[in-house]
Amino acid sequence: MGEIRSIVILTGAGVSAESGIDTFRDGGGLWEQHRVEDVATPEAFARDPDLVQRFYDMRRAAIQTKQPNAAHDALARLDAQWTGELLIVTQNVDDLHERAGARRLIHMHGEHLKAWCTACDARSSWLGPLGDRPACPACGVAGLLRPDVVWFGEMPYRMEDIYRALNRADLFVSIGTSGAVYPAAGFVREARASGAATLELNMEPSQGTHWFDAARHGPASALVPAWVAEMLEE
Repeated sequence: MGEIRSIVILTGAGVSAESGIDTFRDGGGLWEQHRVEDVATPEAFARDPDLVQRFYDMRRAAIQTKQPNAAHDALARLDAQWTGELLIVTQNVDDLHERAGARRLIHMHGEHLKAWCTACDARSSWLGPLGDRPACPACGVAGLLRPDVVWFGEMPYRMEDIYRALNRADLFVSIGTSGAVYPAAGFVREARASGAATLELNMEPSQGTHWFDAARHGPASALVPAWVAEMLEE
């Protein structure tokens, strides 16, 4: 591996799993006993907004009871100490990377702890429920706030920034992702095409393991601190 100046890290549900945050894939397509298509699509929200808001109100409350784990802490340490370029792109909608201290971060699938006003397009920090149809803090219109989460069928956030970083990267690392959800599952090929070295850290081989130059398998709370220690020693 040549000199590494620029790193892009993709994190997925496997990074937060050890903090007690489940992914719908754990239940064979069920997410807290709900089918994804019933709670995580624009069509579901149009069909039954009360159900969708209740579901996200529960998850928003639950996330605030969780704590970052050793993987989040290690990535925050890398962010603080790595003197080159670094971007953490997370598919996770929790705030555990931020609470651990990470700053060079993009939430490509949005954030549970934000609300999006479909009247004025403002995004506001939001810790409480949305099911009671509160007013938007920015424009004052009531009843048009929704979770600021990218649902299936919607475009992830800041894709131009992400691809720009992938095209500049010397190293791409995928941590705790299934390799099944696009466009994130294609990031390894984008990085490889630009000459980056690629590494997978995952509990088990992902659907895209064969695209990586190297892979290490085991819990994120063990693999990530060990890898970060190696990088900072270099």
